[in-house]
Amino acid sequence: MTVFTNHQIVLTAIGEDRPGIVSELTQLVSDCHCNIIDSRIAILGNEFTFIMLLAGDMSAISRIEHTLPTKGMELGLLTMMKRTASHVACEFCAGYTLEYTGIDTPGTLSKVTRFFADNHISICSLKSDTYEENDELKMRCELEFNIPVEVDIDHFKVSFEDFSRSLNVDYIFRRIR
Repeated sequence: MTVFTNHQIVLTAIGEDRPGIVSELTQLVSDCHCNIIDSRIAILGNEFTFIMLLAGDMSAISRIEHTLPTKGMELGLLTMMKRTASHVACEFCAGYTLEYTGIDTPGTLSKVTRFFADNHISICSLKSDTYEENDELKMRCELEFNIPVEVDIDHFKVSFEDFSRSLNVDYIFRRIR
């Protein structure tokens, strides 16, 4: 009986944005016999950023570790890899998104993420940016998070209401699971 052990690696690539980068990287992954489990792409400034969670047997993971640095240099990309294991989700009672907007004030995102940490809530994903509106620079942020079973969601929401007033941001909570 053959036992297939699934290994995982996180791969990050950053470089000047241009057509074909995604194709080149996904072809490399395929050629190394790895499977893309999860991925994210973002353009930050003029830089392309690609994060992938790959899975494969030990030889596939070793192959990607040995071939990516050369391919990255050919493509003008800064690359980084780290072996990992399958995520073990904690028990949670609900999943939410939080969207908030306000005047762009330095430190707001740091304060919001600290609020979550102080309430023992891990952030699953985060996207933030700035935009101009009525000659003012505004910020917007969307966080996705799960509420652990030991956290009182009603207390958390009331606390966040008070907290959001101190930051002068408007927000919306949405239950997603």
